[in-house]
Parts: sequence; C-alpha cells; structure tokens
Amino acid sequence: MSDDGLETWPTGRLLSTAARLLEHSWEKVLRSQDMTHAGLIVLHSIAQAPMSQRDIAKKSRVTDQTMSRTIDRLERAGFVTRGTDPRDERRRLITVTESGLITYQRLLVLEKEDAALTVGVGDVSALREQLLRLVRSPALNPHSTDG
Repeated sequence: MSDDGLETWPTGRLLSTAARLLEHSWEKVLRSQDMTHAGLIVLHSIAQAPMSQRDIAKKSRVTDQTMSRTIDRLERAGFVTRGTDPRDERRRLITVTESGLITYQRLLVLEKEDAALTVGVGDVSALREQLLRLVRSPALNPHSTDG
C-alpha cells in the first residue's frame, strides 16, 4: 500500500484521473502524426468504407457541426476527401485518402506499442472489457442504441 492516499479516492475520481493522464499521453502521440483525437475517430469510422458526415457524427456521438470542423481539418491535412455519393447525388461521402489510411494504421501500431498507455495495467484485454461494459451501459448512455 502506497502512502499517496489514492486508495481513499472514490472510484469515479480514480477513473477520471486515469483517463485524463492517458489522454494527455495519447495526445502527444497523435500530435506527432499531425492528428487529433477527433480526427482519429473519423479515420476509424471510414477506414473500411466511406460514410456521410451525418453518419460519422452519429456514430461518434457528436453534432454535425462538430464533425464538420473535424472533417475540414482532416481534409486540409490531406487525410480525407469529400465526394458525391454515386447512389444519391445530394449526399456527400467522406473517404479516407492513402495518406490518411497510412497515418491511421501507424497510429494503431503506436497505440499498441506505447507502454505509457498501458503501463502497470497488466491484462489490457481485461481492462478493455471493463471499459466496454462502462461505455455500453444503458445507465450511463440511456439514449445509446449502438455499441
């Protein structure tokens, strides 16, 4: 038992502190690749197939306006393109570029290799399972229909 007093902290405080510390560490990695957390979420959403901005926003649980700014930045960086949906000319599709896909794949590798993101955790897969349960919990996301 350590003398830092953390054992007396409520679970919520421990979780939010751990999340903040990990987020700061991961943001350094993202910046090294000219990426943001929001941008990575977009690339993850469209890595397999193009999507509309609205669908990406819904999947990412953000507003269309927020998603528009994120996609604008990704487009300026050359990571995505906007194009017309061949099935519906009124709809615009966001597609990952080769550069965006390379950056996305590099970040997936960096996440797995970055010891700072999982230092002292032990079984990362068990942690992931617990986090998935939390994020998918209807008590925490009463309006969520996807997981």
